[in-house]
Amino acid sequence: MLFIIIYDEHGGFFDHVPTPVTGVPSPDGIVGPEPYNFQFDRLGVRVPAIIISPWIEKGTVLHGPSGPYPTSEFEHSSIPATVKKIFNLPEFLTKRDAWAGTFEDVLSRNSPRTDCPATLPEPVKFREAEADGNSKLSEFQGEMIQMAATLCGDHRKDIYPDKLVENMTVSEAVEYLNNAFKKFTDECEKAKANGADESSICVPKDDEPDHVPPPAKSKSIASKFFSCLACDHH
Repeated sequence: MLFIIIYDEHGGFFDHVPTPVTGVPSPDGIVGPEPYNFQFDRLGVRVPAIIISPWIEKGTVLHGPSGPYPTSEFEHSSIPATVKKIFNLPEFLTKRDAWAGTFEDVLSRNSPRTDCPATLPEPVKFREAEADGNSKLSEFQGEMIQMAATLCGDHRKDIYPDKLVENMTVSEAVEYLNNAFKKFTDECEKAKANGADESSICVPKDDEPDHVPPPAKSKSIASKFFSCLACDHH
């Protein structure tokens, strides 16, 4: 058994280790659009990873892989690369996971550890009382509401972004978030019912309440994602 906990983003924290920019293969040779023509041949800021197994010695720390290439690093593609290696699968998915370091060497024990906890302690409560619904929003909570505003079209209003959350309370924010998401899903269902291509579904403009985007050519996953959030683009 191998349980891996990994972060998707570094969270904006400073990292003193420079990001690798040489010897990193592009996964599939795809080049980004003009004007940057990004070649996907570098890595980003480091993220934490926790590897859990009774077959790992207590206190083990991994600083870097021993291969398969001199420039190889542990990165997100290390997970499918490790699966491929452990199960002796015939092929890698891309050039990137063929290059990435793998974790199987950390499973160094001949027998499982017996000091693993059988039960976990009760988690510590963040607060003794319920959240104060009348309190003002934190900066992070305000940013979440501003993000939700793109789902219901409020990002086109004059109050966006700061005045939208300026005097909002936690209770009001919860209600706003639920309503924004409901409006978004309702409009998506309405657009699909009217024959819109699923890659073009978006929140209608204020002056076009019945607007349905026309069928579009197939788009990438990223394009589909942003077409739902950037509501002015079809």
